[in-house]
Amino acid sequence: MATDSNKRRGIYLLPNLFTTAGLFSGFYAIVASMNERYIEAAVAIFIAMVFDGVDGRVARMTNTESDFGAEYDSMADIVSFGMAPALVMYNYALADLGKLGWLAAFIFVAGGALRLARFNTNLGSADKRYFQGLAIPSAAAVVAGLVWVGTEYGIDGDDIGSFAALVTIAAGLLMVTNFRYHSFKDVDWKGRVSFVVILVIVLAFVIVATQPSLVLFAIFFLYALSGPVLTIKNVKRLKLEHVVGDNDADDADFDAKAGKREESQQSDEKSNKND
Repeated sequence: MATDSNKRRGIYLLPNLFTTAGLFSGFYAIVASMNERYIEAAVAIFIAMVFDGVDGRVARMTNTESDFGAEYDSMADIVSFGMAPALVMYNYALADLGKLGWLAAFIFVAGGALRLARFNTNLGSADKRYFQGLAIPSAAAVVAGLVWVGTEYGIDGDDIGSFAALVTIAAGLLMVTNFRYHSFKDVDWKGRVSFVVILVIVLAFVIVATQPSLVLFAIFFLYALSGPVLTIKNVKRLKLEHVVGDNDADDADFDAKAGKREESQQSDEKSNKND
């Protein structure tokens, strides 16, 4: 019995190694921005996104998922995609704005923390096809992408301070909204595709390689805008609960199971009336 107990206490190395690499990338981004190496800082955040996408898949493929890994991943995410992009943006463009600058950065960090907490508590209940609110790595990509583009094209951060603050605040608030974002988890990555699809993928890599900062920023900026557009398009009348807050309605929190429960309750009430 003691031997079995000791075996269960171990920590899986491989997935947590990728999580640690992502955490290191986020920490490096903060240090690089303090030394005004903003391109390196922004690229480090995008590298952290790669590690964040790999660690979960590696855990599932190797059957090494654990509660520790999930908690560790969330802690790493708040550093790599919450603190890091906020501080990188602050050092690049927000410092001279005074209180507005650090408040904008804090709104982003707080939004990321709330987004992660809500995501972790909604596991198993939310519609897997959609994210409720902008995912924190995507929000980090918008902020880091703006820093990358600005630095690469020789734009002084002080000249776009107000715009940078607006983007940072908007990204932070989008994370805590009820706007629907495609998660792409319903894509069959193991299925067969036509040869044309492979050509399109190759072309996409070529386009990204030509101007990586501009293309990546444009992709994630448009993805951030897709949430409000998708939500407004799919509701008959936009209400406050479609934007923010908690509601039992199916179209507010996008909980498919809750919608089924409501339908079941309504059918039971009708049958009771008929009886």
